[in-house]
Amino acid sequence: MAIFTGEYECRMDTKGRLLFPARLRAKLPECSRNEIVLSQGMEPCLVVYSKEEYQKVFEKVSALNRFNTEHRMLMRNFFRGSLEIELDNMGRFLIPKRMAQHAKLEKDTLIVGTGDVLEIWSPEEYEKYLLKDPEEYAILAQKFLDD
Repeated sequence: MAIFTGEYECRMDTKGRLLFPARLRAKLPECSRNEIVLSQGMEPCLVVYSKEEYQKVFEKVSALNRFNTEHRMLMRNFFRGSLEIELDNMGRFLIPKRMAQHAKLEKDTLIVGTGDVLEIWSPEEYEKYLLKDPEEYAILAQKFLDD
């Protein structure tokens, strides 16, 4: 399992392609070196999964009950917003327009490591989702990480 941390400033070219940073690409499992899964995030961002990590999520979502309305809604929205994406020989990939619009991506982007996946953000949108108060960060850490 790859562990992704840090923030990487990137730029989309005029064709909507983004260069996957070499440092991050090197962390991908062998099966994902040339192919990733790109998914619309629950916030205005995109989520980058290795094929290995996406398989774990796929199995959970696929196991939901298709006869349950809420399950179908989640399945429909999750799968419609996910695509397998090939990286070219330079490590670039095309972000589909619909996905770029969802994440409000323009030229400047941030790729952010969040543990087992990466997120792609517009710098302006990303700022809105960060904690500004160190005390708030400490409270969250205590709430979820304190044994």
